[in-house]
Amino acid sequence: MNILPGRMIYLGYGKFWRSDEIVGLLPIEEGRGPGRRTEVWVATREEPILASRSEQTILGEMASLPGDADNASEMQAALESLLEELADMPPVLRRLLKREGGLDADFWIRRLRALADREAGPEETPQEELFDEG
Repeated sequence: MNILPGRMIYLGYGKFWRSDEIVGLLPIEEGRGPGRRTEVWVATREEPILASRSEQTILGEMASLPGDADNASEMQAALESLLEELADMPPVLRRLLKREGGLDADFWIRRLRALADREAGPEETPQEELFDEG
């Protein structure tokens, strides 16, 4: 696993930080349950930054195995094409596929759209709010 230097990592709450400056991730489980928030320790600050994302999500964006970026881009493009094809399929064909073949196209359309929305990232944050300590 390699840390990708210079990559901007979204920490949540409108905060971004360079991947090569993040030196530690500590999940906050008290009162919220696992996978909800993380303290992010960076080389240039004494206090951690509060992130609204899990340590696994942050780590996944910081690091990758060689060649993963190309494969991920190709897979995302293929899934987007599949989503378009499924969405353009006539309803009668969707019902036939579900009844005769057990393929629920409507379920897959919803699931792929949810994944695409998640990959799109957070809503646009005004530039002046990106560096608020909040």
